[in-house]
Amino acid sequence: MDDTTSWWLATLGRTIVWARLRVREAGTAEVFDSDGNTLAYDSEDTARGALLDAEFVEYDGLDREDAIDRGFDLDEVAPPAAEHDEQLRPLMVTTLPPRH
Repeated sequence: MDDTTSWWLATLGRTIVWARLRVREAGTAEVFDSDGNTLAYDSEDTARGALLDAEFVEYDGLDREDAIDRGFDLDEVAPPAAEHDEQLRPLMVTTLPPRH
């Protein structure tokens, strides 16, 4: 499979909401969201625009300062992983423990 996958996140307090962007070989794109929906887009740019409009940022583009501004440390978060989307869905929203 020649699809490209990137992970995006949005934060609300200590809650992280994940989204997975896949760009298909044909140039179309899909976003798997925290509700378990797969949203289809005509291009990567359209999908990225929708994620940015929803206040998501690309995980791989975050630096330590960006993460701290969003209320977490890069060391405490990583994109969810599962074999199938059905198993991934409950992992798409993460609540971090309170800071001490």
